[in-house]
Amino acid sequence: MKFLEELAIIISLISIFVVVYGTLVAAVAFVKTELLRLRGKYNIQLLRVLRADFGTYLLLALELLIAADILKTIVEPGLHELAILAGIVVLRTVLSFFLNKEILEIDKDRHQHPELFQQE
Repeated sequence: MKFLEELAIIISLISIFVVVYGTLVAAVAFVKTELLRLRGKYNIQLLRVLRADFGTYLLLALELLIAADILKTIVEPGLHELAILAGIVVLRTVLSFFLNKEILEIDKDRHQHPELFQQE
């Protein structure tokens, strides 16, 4: 069981890394978008893509946290652990629903108006 506890910690650390990495990627993309805005070439579509990309990183991190919490629940089953797991699953489900909706809208707009998504 000690192995499962350590594995859960490793997976949790990986999820933290994913959030930090996704935040850095999003921050760089945001700065690029703002530089375009300052040059008068602002494109709101690029910001929508940035939000969807960042949301994808967050969802991946939540998936990893679910895996870690499942392992923790196996090692130490209890109502507290189950409640945490249930909360994370609900959060992930809601985020996934809205992120998928946003991605589908972006893809539809990309196909209908590719010129809106060009970086200058």
